[in-house]
Amino acid sequence: MSKSVLFVGGTGIISSACVKEAVAQGYEVTVLNRSKTKFREISKDVEVVIADIRNENEYREAVSRRSFDCVINFIAFVTDHIKTDIGIFKDNCGQYIFISSASAYQKPLEKLPIRESTPLINPYWQYSRDKIACEGLLMDEHRVSGFPATIVRPSHTYDQTLLPFEGGYSVISRMKKGLPIVIHGDGTSLWTLTYNEDFARAFSFLLANKSAVGDSFHITSDELLTWNQIYQIMAEAAGIKEVNYLHLASESIAEVAPELGPSLLGDKSYSVIFDNSKIKAMAPGWQALTPFRVGAEKIMAFYDSHPEWQQENQQMSQTLELLAKRALARDCI
Repeated sequence: MSKSVLFVGGTGIISSACVKEAVAQGYEVTVLNRSKTKFREISKDVEVVIADIRNENEYREAVSRRSFDCVINFIAFVTDHIKTDIGIFKDNCGQYIFISSASAYQKPLEKLPIRESTPLINPYWQYSRDKIACEGLLMDEHRVSGFPATIVRPSHTYDQTLLPFEGGYSVISRMKKGLPIVIHGDGTSLWTLTYNEDFARAFSFLLANKSAVGDSFHITSDELLTWNQIYQIMAEAAGIKEVNYLHLASESIAEVAPELGPSLLGDKSYSVIFDNSKIKAMAPGWQALTPFRVGAEKIMAFYDSHPEWQQENQQMSQTLELLAKRALARDCI
């Protein structure tokens, strides 16, 4: 008999790929969401339950009289969300997987590579601190009551819709217009980008897996790129031959655009090298197969065929211009 898996969320960049993979692996898949997405269609082999999980009574009514071999929550962000899930699923799931974030790892990092044992400390980004608190609550509950929690920490995971830098298509538009592009720091810090289908193949090994209960895993590509390389690869995929790159300290970017500060100072400013041996032990033979150069081509093919997505965010465009002016002014000093 197929094992039953409930995805809370299930239509996002990461979760949609995981749903697709779970179906391919023969799981009986249910997706709980507020509404059916118009963009990422859900397979007809998936049961869709419509409910608002932020309405606890509605959420409980939708799932509390059912049992699942595995429940995965992709859209829990604060401890109140976790407390609700513990109350709903404490007696009716064999495993509960919380999707945390690799941004929770210690910043600044004291040593590389990053392992699951790396401390979880992020003084710069509230999002990361909230994820850390969620993890702590789940592990406490596991130790006290045996709640079958598993923690998974994605890093920068993308599909064909997600451009890899702050500013989205506004950055591509500036490149095409010959306007300067600002890269944080000196552009040489190392980063890893993971294609969502690669993530999903590894993730599927954790589903309804008793040996993963009470444990944590990150799942990333092993490919390492500098941010200079990431921008250049995207420019080449967009058919842009020459780009004027400028560099600006992350702290200066945060001064000009405070909304960009947390993710830069709390994550992207640091070189990250992940040791994936733990997930590879759970997923024999797995490795990420999509190099970012291929991923970048997928991204630009999508945008080229979807002109409605080629929208500049006016506020972000203004921010990018301010950053370029700051970087040029610094270079003129």
